[in-house]
Amino acid sequence: MFVLHIALQGCLRAKDVEYGVTADTGGHIRYLLDLVEASARDAATKRIVIATRRFQGRLGTDYAEPFERVGDKVEIVRLDSHSHAYLEKEALHAEVPSFAEALIRFIEGGGERPDILHAHYADAASVAAIVEDRLGIPFVFTAHSLGRVKEKALGPEAAAIPGLAQRIASEETALSRASLVIASSRDEAEVQWAGYEAYEPGRIRILPPGSDLARFSGAATCAAVDASIDRFLADPRKPVVLAIARPVRKKNLAALVEAFGRSARLRAAANLVIVAGTRDDYADLDGDMSETIGDILHLIDRYDLYGSVAYPKTHRPDDVPAIYAYARERRGVFVNTALNEPFGLTLLEASASGLPLVATDSGGPNDIVELCANGILVDPRSLDAIADATLRILGDPALWDRYAKAGARAAEAYDWTRHADRYHGLIDRLLHPVEPVADPLQLLVSDIDNTLVGCVASIRAFSEWRHEQERLVFGVATGRSFHSAMAILEQHDAPRPQVMITSVGSEIYHLDENGTSYSQDRAWRAIVSRNWNRDAAQAAIANVSGILPQAPLEQRSHKLSYFSDGSRDTVARVRAALESAGLSCSVIHSHGRYLDILPLRASKGTAVDFVRRRYGLVEGAVFVAGDSGNDIEMLRTIPQAIIVANFSDDLARLPALSHSYVARRTHALGIIEGVHHFRERARAASCKPAS
Repeated sequence: MFVLHIALQGCLRAKDVEYGVTADTGGHIRYLLDLVEASARDAATKRIVIATRRFQGRLGTDYAEPFERVGDKVEIVRLDSHSHAYLEKEALHAEVPSFAEALIRFIEGGGERPDILHAHYADAASVAAIVEDRLGIPFVFTAHSLGRVKEKALGPEAAAIPGLAQRIASEETALSRASLVIASSRDEAEVQWAGYEAYEPGRIRILPPGSDLARFSGAATCAAVDASIDRFLADPRKPVVLAIARPVRKKNLAALVEAFGRSARLRAAANLVIVAGTRDDYADLDGDMSETIGDILHLIDRYDLYGSVAYPKTHRPDDVPAIYAYARERRGVFVNTALNEPFGLTLLEASASGLPLVATDSGGPNDIVELCANGILVDPRSLDAIADATLRILGDPALWDRYAKAGARAAEAYDWTRHADRYHGLIDRLLHPVEPVADPLQLLVSDIDNTLVGCVASIRAFSEWRHEQERLVFGVATGRSFHSAMAILEQHDAPRPQVMITSVGSEIYHLDENGTSYSQDRAWRAIVSRNWNRDAAQAAIANVSGILPQAPLEQRSHKLSYFSDGSRDTVARVRAALESAGLSCSVIHSHGRYLDILPLRASKGTAVDFVRRRYGLVEGAVFVAGDSGNDIEMLRTIPQAIIVANFSDDLARLPALSHSYVARRTHALGIIEGVHHFRERARAASCKPAS
């Protein structure tokens, strides 16, 4: 496999990358280089090229070199565009035509053509689209950050940012043209991209970046690093509130300084350490960076924080583990208050270092904190929330210990080798698609959590069994969103479903002919939308006691999700409140604590029946499998219903499910057992002599 990456912006080189030297030299370069390194370790990877802009000027001579060898399989090529100067990303759209022509000449002159292009950032996607039109090479796209998110975060100020409108237009093109869009988090896939006209959820896949966290786990302090920080502080022994970020407005560092300055309790409890890139004179930095450093210094002066805040001017990449260790040894907290954080690499580094987190609730930190359970999410615009969360961790030694220990999960979950394996699998399926079953005889639809997955041996056996079922359509039905469902299926190496019924039946997706992306069923969308008034339903139950809204990511356009106190009275009050408001909704209660409000026509059962009719199958050709209360409606309405042995919510005792087969085996093995049971019963019935 030959992959050509396109990355126009930043100071890109293979070694000693000067992160923070420009506003565009940040995490996306680290992401790209780490991805390429992991990809190169795969025997199936024959060649990797990174194509970037060649430029000259004060930033060094390395970026004027047309070629840089990175390894046996990897090279960086720097191509000339119209301008020969370093350009910030806001100005790069003007370079797209000339860079695309240079890239086409490079490809055509190189003999072997890339199998696929991978574009990084919007302008690279515009280049990739031109190349695809001319040479027919498909491309995948990673946004790294999105223009519409920046536009929303900055409000009226966004109108003054040059090139932002062109960037958003390029992102729309990328979303509509790319064979696959790779996102780093659920927030990016389900919230950030949702604001685009070309948004199609099934064409976006979440692949959390890996990270080389070994050097952060158990990182040691360094006397030189300690001294570079201590020199600012009146009492260097105090706990540390640490932030490491490029000094750009969207990282919202000024809000952290102001939250610290306003809180007398926080100032008494800790010191603040801000590591914001490297600089000789901040006035010489790019505009946004210069203004951000100026804002930080102004706030330090306004709140008279001298002796309480450290803001070293320079640091080496090799110093970073020791900076985290400095904060850890003082039982500090790592804080990220970005207006939006697409992923959050520093949060992973801090987690692996043993630091609890206080992180923005906008973006990738949602996934990291959910997985690791090692911190608190806050509204980055609320200074009180930032200070209160930080004080809560600093003031509770047991909580600090728990969060610090839990961060070790980051190293296990965010691994570049695993990321590369999944990445290569997606590319391989794009290049060698396995077409969906076109003429099925049977349909199997299973719940995911604790039914399909939950036992490693069972899912492995199920995958082998599924491979043998030539004319069986396999689907899943889950309360999870599409991206959440896809992520857990891929984490468990589950078979690829042809049909995905998500968000408790309110959404249906079908596998595309390319065998990788999915398309939402518009006909089903229209059906469940009839008489559905989401805002009215939300308002009707706003004052019902015993329920609490789940996180914003769990809310969907056709699903309202709550935690409940488990009481039947609470569920009855919710139903009564909806009826009193004249609303006909479906209320699903499962696992004793989850409560979903859906359109009346939306449920797993009605969705399965819709899919059955779409394939032209009779009811006897359909199997469904589940384990909990949110599967009841599906199990009740389908005759060939399977309850796996590890069921909950007393399913096996419910009169409405008396027709179900209760498997003796758990999880996916119980599904196989149930399908065999119903097939044998059907075979016996067909052999029985007519009376």
